[in-house]
Amino acid sequence: MEEVKKVLFLCMANSARSQMAEGLLRALGLGRWEVQSAGVFSSYLHPLAIRAMEEIGIDISRQTSKSVNRVIKKKFDYMITLCDDAAKSCPHFPGAGKRYHWSFEDPAAATGTIEERLAEFRKTRDKLKIKIEEFLRPEPSEIPDPIASFKF
Repeated sequence: MEEVKKVLFLCMANSARSQMAEGLLRALGLGRWEVQSAGVFSSYLHPLAIRAMEEIGIDISRQTSKSVNRVIKKKFDYMITLCDDAAKSCPHFPGAGKRYHWSFEDPAAATGTIEERLAEFRKTRDKLKIKIEEFLRPEPSEIPDPIASFKF
């Protein structure tokens, strides 16, 4: 049985990017991943993040914004920062295994009509989905050799 890997997505306010990434990995990871998100500081779950995710059938409405202080003592196999400010503000995280940085613009900073702002959330969601799908692909060294596993 495969071991569940633990991932933390980290952003500044834990209101949009990290929340969408948490929902995406939870849905795409098919139960093989324990996923959490946090912010350098907590804020609120952005309603347009909820809406953008609902459009693709993922409900993140029950997730809450958390400060990194709530998870700093936990162990993670991966910590993924999603904004440059979070990467700079949290240079050392004692429970982090492998650390990745994926730089995404904050859709919550978008201006304009609701529809224009929602379009930015959709763009971020779709880019996150592509990145998470890449993250989930096994490395060539992790793909079992069908010949080696065949018993004669």
